[in-house]
Amino acid sequence: MDSRIKKLNERVALAHLGGGQKRIDKQHAKKKLTARERINYLLDEGSFEEIGVLVTHRTTDFGMDKEIYFGDGVVTGYGTVNGRLIYIYAQDFTVFGGALSETHAEKICKIMDMAVKVGAPIVGLNDSGGARIQEGVKSLGGYADIFYRNVRASGVVPQISAIMGPCAGGAVYSPAITDFTIMVENTSYMFVTGPNVVKTVTNEEVSSEELGGAHVHATKSGVAHKTSANDIECLEDVKKLLSYLPQNNRETTEKLVFNPKDEIRDILSDIVPENPNKPYDMHEVIKGIIDEDSFYEIHKDYAENIIVGFARLGGRSIGIVANQPMFLAGVLGVKSSKKAARFTRFCDCFNIPLLVLVDVPGFLPGTDQEWNGIIVHGAKLLYALSEATVPRVTVITRKAYGGAYDVMNSKHIGADFNYAWPGAEIAVMGAKGASEIIFRREIAAAENPVKKLAEKEAEYAEKFANPYRAARRGFIDEVILPKNTRRKLIKTFSILEGKQEEGPKRKHGNIPL
Repeated sequence: MDSRIKKLNERVALAHLGGGQKRIDKQHAKKKLTARERINYLLDEGSFEEIGVLVTHRTTDFGMDKEIYFGDGVVTGYGTVNGRLIYIYAQDFTVFGGALSETHAEKICKIMDMAVKVGAPIVGLNDSGGARIQEGVKSLGGYADIFYRNVRASGVVPQISAIMGPCAGGAVYSPAITDFTIMVENTSYMFVTGPNVVKTVTNEEVSSEELGGAHVHATKSGVAHKTSANDIECLEDVKKLLSYLPQNNRETTEKLVFNPKDEIRDILSDIVPENPNKPYDMHEVIKGIIDEDSFYEIHKDYAENIIVGFARLGGRSIGIVANQPMFLAGVLGVKSSKKAARFTRFCDCFNIPLLVLVDVPGFLPGTDQEWNGIIVHGAKLLYALSEATVPRVTVITRKAYGGAYDVMNSKHIGADFNYAWPGAEIAVMGAKGASEIIFRREIAAAENPVKKLAEKEAEYAEKFANPYRAARRGFIDEVILPKNTRRKLIKTFSILEGKQEEGPKRKHGNIPL
């Protein structure tokens, strides 16, 4: 008993020292860190206050009464990141493999409840083998308690999950409900059923990395919003992500000091090629618009035909949704629609203005897309943007064709300001396809059908493949020179700062899931 009291006193002293770990030199910390090292690195030095340091599990079956560890495999508490309060938990894989027990879950639920009450972000550092099987349904109930709180906190405070080790079975659903999931390459994985179960049921031979590693979830499933090379980079990513977010849904992000200058960006004038079928990198357009080195991309390696991420414009935090002509010509598909819709809804939850950059030839055709529900998934993006009440501004850089024109934050679905560059083409479809349909009889009867098609294509392009018809109808607020885009957007978002909009009273809408 004396030795146990001694260990207890050591643990209490460790908690009072804010984790008791020295600051970590990130140049030499490429290895996997402990739970306390992770917390200590993420939070401002000396700011961590631990909650539940003396909690132990209540299980006596299977000899568990002989293995008692204070804290029960999870470190919970609160502290600050760059002076801002957050609530945090870090699972400790050295205690029962980080397996979740009834009391382990209670500790997590307690800090989640506190975070919602005071309005502060929740950060979860996940490193767990799953439910503690010695506890049976009690551990399963603990997961459900956490899931319920994830849902209750959704849209109230930002929730970030860092996967820094195994995350399997029921454990995966909490990160899936949170706003952002960051995975560590080579040391983390997520899956509902592991390789052994997969082999038993489907006879597939697959490793943990192939089944649910960071690369897989960043490129194929979209479960991971970002991947990091090691624990240190992961924690730095969490810090950076938090810097773009408000504390809760009642606040806005802090505006950084910004001294306006000329703000003309000549580089934007030469990015879009004269050939309408030649691709260009929308990242270059983004770079030419935003504050220097401020773009933080989300889902970079997933559905690359659309770009989403945070940036600063005139010191303000904004969300960006942009078609990417470098991949599939920037068309909207199943994955890209879901990716953009999810990001849009997050920004709307937390009062982050949206900038939508449009170069979209339409929706991706084909049986694969239709059979996988492009109709319902495309409707998700349409729904998300139509529902959003934050300031919304659109710039059409080149093409805006068909139904995709409507979906990409058009004036018709509530955008506040819509601008277009002079070379923008706003039409039902491209000039060639439209001419083949409208003038098919004339073309067929012509002595030289190829020449006639070219003539009609030029006629259609002159009449419709420009932004001026849309501008005359008020669908485009102004046709602007590319080099003036940054200056125009800084002014536009500035005047929209006080925007207030409320929809009809309802419990909630029914987004096409």
